[in-house]
Parts: sequence; C-alpha cells; structure tokens
Amino acid sequence: MSIGNLRKRYESAGQGHLFTFWDDLSDTERDALRAQLEALDIERVNRIYQRAVSAEKELAQNAGKEPIEPLPEDAADSVIGDPVKEKEWRDIGLKAIARGEVGVLLMAGGQGSRLGSSAPKGCYDIGLPSHKTLFQYQAERIARLQTLAAQSAGKEAGEVVIPWYVMTSGPTRAETESFFTKHNYFGLDPKHVIFFEQGTLPCLTDDGKVFLETRSRVAVAPDGNGGLYAALRKPLSSDKSHTVLSDLERRKIQYVHSYCVDNCLVRIADPVFLGYCIQKQADCAAKVVPKSHPTESVGVIARRGDKFSVVEYSEISKEQAERRTPTGELAFRAGNIANHFYTTSFLKDVESFEEELAFHIARKKIPHVDLTTGETVKPTKPNGMKLEMFVFDVFPFTKHFAVLEVARAEEFSPLKNAPGTGSDDPETSRRDLLAQHRRFLEAAGATVKEGVEIELSPLVTYAGEGLEAVKGKTFTRSGYVESVEELDALV
Repeated sequence: MSIGNLRKRYESAGQGHLFTFWDDLSDTERDALRAQLEALDIERVNRIYQRAVSAEKELAQNAGKEPIEPLPEDAADSVIGDPVKEKEWRDIGLKAIARGEVGVLLMAGGQGSRLGSSAPKGCYDIGLPSHKTLFQYQAERIARLQTLAAQSAGKEAGEVVIPWYVMTSGPTRAETESFFTKHNYFGLDPKHVIFFEQGTLPCLTDDGKVFLETRSRVAVAPDGNGGLYAALRKPLSSDKSHTVLSDLERRKIQYVHSYCVDNCLVRIADPVFLGYCIQKQADCAAKVVPKSHPTESVGVIARRGDKFSVVEYSEISKEQAERRTPTGELAFRAGNIANHFYTTSFLKDVESFEEELAFHIARKKIPHVDLTTGETVKPTKPNGMKLEMFVFDVFPFTKHFAVLEVARAEEFSPLKNAPGTGSDDPETSRRDLLAQHRRFLEAAGATVKEGVEIELSPLVTYAGEGLEAVKGKTFTRSGYVESVEELDALV
C-alpha cells in the first residue's frame, strides 16, 4: 500500500495522529513504522475498543441482575475419592493418546519478572534437587506419557506422539526457542514441538486513540491468554495456510489439552481428564480444584444466567460464597486454574463467534511520546488501557461444556510470586512437588523417614505408577533419582 493510501486509511479510522512525526523520521524509522501500521488491522482495533467499552458499561448496568448459580450436577464430576471412575477415564484417555488423537497447547508467553528473572517463566528453576526447569519437567511428563500410552496399546516406544504447541509472546519467543534448542528439546523430537506467538494489540487512550511509544513505534501489549484462539490461525511459516489449526488437522488430532506454564504439578495431556471429556462428549471443558475456603480470592466456574462462565470472587456475595450443598461442600467451589480441554472442531469454530467476545479493559500506566513536544512521558498513574481477552471467555459459547474437579495437592501449585513471599512462590512450588513424590512412594508401600526429600524424575513416574519395586522399603536419605533402581541408594 502506498504511504498516501496508508495515511488516508488511518485518518478515516480516526488514528491519523500516528503520522505526527513522519516528516522528521529517518528512512529506517519510517520503514519500521510503516511495517507496523500495515500489519495492524486498525478498523478491527476500533471495533474491539467500541465493543470493550460498551461491554464494560453493560456489565456495570447489569451487575447483580443476572442470576449466578452453581454448576448443575450433570455438568460436573470429581475424581477425588473415586478410583473406579478415575481408572475408567484413564483407560479411555490412554487409548486416545495411543491412537495419536491428542495434542497439547502450552500458554508460555509470560516472563519471570515477578520472580526477579527476565527469562521466560518456563526457564525458571524452582530449587529442586535436580534443578530442572518448568519446561524440562513438562517435556519429560510428555515423554513418560507417550511411553505409558504405547505400553498400554502394545505399541513400540516412539510409536506414540503427543505434539506440543508452545505459545510464546513477542518478548519471549526467541529466548524460549533457543532454550529448547540448547537443551536438545529435553529429549523430545523437535518435529513435534511447534512454537507460535500470541498476538498484540495497541495500547489506547481512554477515548480510543492509539498511543505512540516512540516517534516511530506504536505502543503495543499482549492481547491476553485468550489471544490463544486467534493465534491458532496465524501462519507458522511463509506458507500462509500452515497454522496450528491446520497442523492439528494434518496430524488428525481430535482432542487438545491446554494449560499454563507456571503450574509445577500440571498433568499434561492428563489421560483421566481426557477420558472424562471424551466420555461426556464435551466440546470444551475445564479442570478445577475445590476452593480452600469460602472467601478465597479465586474465580469460580458457575452459571451466569443460562451460560457457563468464570465468575470473579468479587461478583459473589458473602451469602453465596458461604452457601453449602446438602453434602456440606461449598456450592460455589469450582476454582478456575486455566486448565482446559477442547475438541479441534471447537477451536476451529471460535472464529465464527469471535466478534461477539468482548475484550476486557485493563487500565494501566502507559509510557508514550507527547504528540506536541516529542518528549517521552512516563505516567505515575493509569492514563490509558490495554485490551485483553481471557482464555475462558469462550465458555458461554460452548454447546457441551463439562467440569472435572481434581485434588489441589495433586494438580495445582502455581508460581506467581517472588521468592520468600510464602504463597504461590518458588518455595511453595518446590514443597508441593516433593510432598507429592513422598505420597507416590508411600502409596506404593514404601516408608519415607521424616525430613527425607526424594525427587522422582517425571521419566520414572507420571502420576505414581511404576513404583511397585519400592514396596516394603524404608528411605532414610534424600536425593534425586532418574530410575527406580537408583532409589536403592537412598534406603
């Protein structure tokens, strides 16, 4: 597009101010700004802004008017205390994995800035004896599960593949890819690890004008973890038809597990969760953990009107939060942990209703260039907005939604806060993972002496299986093992 036409397009969209410094820019700066403006769908940005603002007003006007109800019984189930159901679902899930019908989507766009690290969060070492990073733990869980599924189906090792789609952000893409390369993809075949990038949106003033970060660059921010859906349609290479969605179809993947990188206990492609969802014929589903207490600050999955939705804790009254079922459990207890199941066909369908999804407004302090003086402004209070979509925004549009409750101690320990915080930090992640490994050994019939910490490689066990050889043994020494045989040295 000629620069004249590009300028006209932005002027008619009410965003002509982005050319304020054009005449004073060097050729290099002009090329950079032009490329950014050509790649940006400015009309879509305007539509998103209008929709977000009207949705925010609508939400404020309707606050308290739409009934919020707990999940209906037929939409939810639990694995807690039900080993028979758990085995049934695990068998269904392992068969689907063995048939090559399962893929995994990892949301790994975040940096570890709150942890005091500039690296992608998946590169973080939570202080385990092995010093393995989150990425390595997750890769080795995939490797172990491929082996388990192959064994269950009587296939050779290597015949079963779970492709891993890793969503990065602009700032973390290069470092994430180089980290995987440096560590030889943690033993996985690089052909089955696919990197892609979540989108960005311009930062806006309160009246919808796009901020210039510098005289030659638009200020942008990631479009939230809900940007996952649009990112699945973006070209992965120069071949515009090659996308994550087309790759899923080429591999004949029918079911997809999606999760966040910061949970050290996550069961990737969990066959139990997959089996439950397949049996329920769900097109989309969520794994949840019971709330620890009525006022825990966590969103819950519930019904808003006649639709499934994540309801923030601030939207639930004290009376609702404390409400109990006849069995004494909290009525609103389905704590959301960003751990989801989709059919590939549902992921394809998202495009058909995406325009109805409203982006959420996050009011932020946005550094920018003053259009009059050309000076950089670093605001001390929020001066504009970033627009984000959340991964759960699609829940109201599902036709067959399901929820599976799992034990928090076994499956959820997020890494959110700086070391020493005492909650959701590296120390609690380390503690929770090592406590789980102790339970695995004890459930297999071993005794682990007080104060002894044993780390089991994910290549040894995915969820406590394969430890029969420890029955009757007493472990008196701490350590890390990469095979069941190595455990004898810790007796």
